[in-house]
Amino acid sequence: MVKAYIALGSNIGDREGNLRSAFENLEAKMTVLKGSSIYETKPMYLENQEWFLNCAVEVETELTPRQLLEFLKSIEKEFGRKVVERNGPRIIDLDILFYGNQIVTEDDLKIPHPRIQERAFVLVPLAEIAPQLVHPIIQKTITELLAELNYDKSEIKKASVFESP
Repeated sequence: MVKAYIALGSNIGDREGNLRSAFENLEAKMTVLKGSSIYETKPMYLENQEWFLNCAVEVETELTPRQLLEFLKSIEKEFGRKVVERNGPRIIDLDILFYGNQIVTEDDLKIPHPRIQERAFVLVPLAEIAPQLVHPIIQKTITELLAELNYDKSEIKKASVFESP
């Protein structure tokens, strides 16, 4: 069993309902150990869209990184996610942030997620559930990465609490 961290995001339809349903779907193939609060966050990169709800979960899984990616993509497909525009609106977005201490570099799979350190919408919820987790490439904790990030704190606010196991 490996501990992995997954980011969840949604900015279309019932955003909170989408996150909660995706959370439940994760439990089909892994054990969810912790879930962060849900945060409302301003869109990054492509700002002309609705604000997102984001959270992070810690899971324990027997799936390989590739199997985990395929499982997450199958959940996105089940929700009807279509990639129309990079960083655009989405019903659900599920990203592998970390998979144990492994470093994976493939064309369509990079672990740790390559842009964690620039994303408050990932670091804030992740710091809530894994503040001392060390990034295996950067060699800093999530708390340290968040402290170094220059971001507008008004653009990320706690929206609700996730009931984690």
